[in-house]
Amino acid sequence: MEAPALPAPEEIALLAPFERLGLERIALVSTAAQAEQAANQLLRDPVWGFDTESRPTFQAGVASEGPHVVQLATLERAYVFQLHDPGCRIVAGELIAQAGVVKAGFGLHDDKRRITHKLGVEPQDVLDLDTVFRQRGYRRQMGIKAAVAVLFGQRYLKSKRAATSNWAHRQLSEAQLLYAANDAWAALRVYHALELR
Repeated sequence: MEAPALPAPEEIALLAPFERLGLERIALVSTAAQAEQAANQLLRDPVWGFDTESRPTFQAGVASEGPHVVQLATLERAYVFQLHDPGCRIVAGELIAQAGVVKAGFGLHDDKRRITHKLGVEPQDVLDLDTVFRQRGYRRQMGIKAAVAVLFGQRYLKSKRAATSNWAHRQLSEAQLLYAANDAWAALRVYHALELR
């Protein structure tokens, strides 16, 4: 069977933009109390969009100290956990280690390894959506942009500037919050679209 064709980058560039979560639907979580509150909301859902962000290292051979941010999303809201506060870090780790809740995202191999190293937990029920596409005959690694183009016929906007920004900063910018939250939320949208097919 022939592998399904992926749209070329220049074709994706012509598509209408994919919907994004606005700041009013993004919760920044940086204290233990905020983390407990977020956990209560998240645990009502059986599937979360999942991603992490780490401060980039621009030197060869320098290991990342990330993740600095963990994103978990429901269809209604995204939660961006900053991992400076020990209490917040513990709750984020417990959520990622929660069995029975699917955490869906893209390219999560490194994220899982870093989480185990930094948070001391073994991520449970993590679903890398790349593998789902591979099982469906797609040969190339998908990533969020190609997945959104294939499933929704839309263009997922990703800021390179936000991607390579300092995620260890205690004061995240609005651009960082939008970037981080939407990566997790869009992955969840892809998960639901795949389930229905």
